[in-house]
Amino acid sequence: MPAVGVEGVMVKAAGQEYQPGMRQWWKVKSRETVDVVCAAVIGPITRPEYIVAGLPIEGRLKIVGRSSALTAAAARALAAQLQEPTDPHPWPEVITETMLNRFSKDKGPVHLTRVEPIVVEISADVAWSGNSFRHSVRYLRARPELEPADVELPAHVPPF
Repeated sequence: MPAVGVEGVMVKAAGQEYQPGMRQWWKVKSRETVDVVCAAVIGPITRPEYIVAGLPIEGRLKIVGRSSALTAAAARALAAQLQEPTDPHPWPEVITETMLNRFSKDKGPVHLTRVEPIVVEISADVAWSGNSFRHSVRYLRARPELEPADVELPAHVPPF
C-alpha cells in the first residue's frame, strides 16, 4: 500500500455508519520490515529497554525514532550484540524527547546509552512525519551479517 500513498485501511461492517466517539471502526496500518542502524539504546547496555533507530540522511546517521518497549527476551538477545562505543560517535549522550517523537508533550531530556552502531531489523508502519517514523517501531532482531554502511534510506521515504 505505501507505493500508492496509503498508510492503511479502515474496517467496518458493510451497513455501519460513522458515529463520533464510538470505536466501531478499526484502522489496519500497513507495516514494512526495514533495516536501521541502532547506535544507542535507552536503558543500560546490559538490559536495553528501547532501541534508538537511525538512518543515513544527507550523509549523516540521523535519529529517526525509537522502538516500543523491548520484551525481556529481546533485550537479552540484543544486549549480547551490543558493545561500548568507539569515538567519534554520531549521536550525543542527551537528546530531547521531541527528537524521538515530535508530537510528545514532554520536552525533557532523554539520556542515551550510546553503543557501537549495529544493524537491526524493525517493523514499522509506513507513515513518516517530517524526517522520522510517525509511530514507535517494533524491534525484530539484530542483523550482525550487515554493516551499518549497508543500510539505505527506504525508497518510499519522502525527500528531506
